[in-house]
Amino acid sequence: MLDRLRRRNQEVDEEELSRRRFVRRQWARRWLKVRVVVIGVVLLIAAVVGIWLVYFSSVLSVKGVDVEGTSLLTEQRVVEAADVPAEPLARADISAIRERVESLPEVKSADVSREWPDRVLVKVEERVAVAVVERGGTWRGIDATGFAFRSYRSLPAKLPLIKIDEDTADEAVTEGAKVVASLPAAIARKVEHVELSTIDQISLELRDGRSIVWGSAENTDDKSTVIAQLIKRKAQVYDVSVPNQPTTR
Repeated sequence: MLDRLRRRNQEVDEEELSRRRFVRRQWARRWLKVRVVVIGVVLLIAAVVGIWLVYFSSVLSVKGVDVEGTSLLTEQRVVEAADVPAEPLARADISAIRERVESLPEVKSADVSREWPDRVLVKVEERVAVAVVERGGTWRGIDATGFAFRSYRSLPAKLPLIKIDEDTADEAVTEGAKVVASLPAAIARKVEHVELSTIDQISLELRDGRSIVWGSAENTDDKSTVIAQLIKRKAQVYDVSVPNQPTTR
């Protein structure tokens, strides 16, 4: 009798344990589904809040502009040209900002990027003057493309003058600037002025009275290589108009 009672109690205990295990498994399945929903809702809310913070709130709005690479220009002038609105940084029109900065005559190119959390970085590459021309009584510095981008109060001692008149074509000025820019630095410093008879008749007058007959701006790199060696010879005139047949006299 006692044994049967024990077995009966054992069976009841096993049934109760099995029932409890079943209930736990059911709760586990339900909680898994609820957890997936909760996580999904939390992620959705986080995404919405993140989008609002980045694109619409003032928390990440542009607070300032950093400028690098200026020498001729002041940082303030670049900032004014950039004209960056106080809007969320993520919505800043980087291309439009770059175009506004590159509209400055002194700027050859500009690189604009976002600096999180709230600033815009503008890196400027300024134009470099290789020569000077006189226009309307003003000394104008031009770069290697012939673009006039700055003024001087007087003729700079270290830059050659490209002599032009009212009839000189812009193309000729561009060719002259290209020639000066191609010269080895040691020779470029010795050039007093450039004569532009035509785009095919370019000559360089050195500060010591010697001359270089350049011809056209074609084969400029070859001519620069040749004149770097030829000018070591004692002569008054160096002719590199035909670079593979240079002459002196």
